[in-house]
Amino acid sequence: MSKQKQVLVACGAGIATSTVVNNAIEEMAKENNLKLDLKQIKIAEVGGYEDSADLLVTTAMTKKEYRFPVINARSFLTGIGVEETKKQILGELLK
Repeated sequence: MSKQKQVLVACGAGIATSTVVNNAIEEMAKENNLKLDLKQIKIAEVGGYEDSADLLVTTAMTKKEYRFPVINARSFLTGIGVEETKKQILGELLK
């Protein structure tokens, strides 16, 4: 059995926009029978999870490179390209 993946969901303050994305990822996980460790955080807190996270999904801008994939989720806010972003997230979760 594969280990539960830790997914960071980050925005500027770790409250508003990350909640929208977090809820969407929870729904995708349920639909695909995936067990995830979702962490809703501020973008400034990502470094503290560098050794444990498997994926970062964020609505904030980040130029920093991490050892895990980073997916830009601003489409959840604009409504443009949401399905493509969901496919990208799901692809990473199923690896």
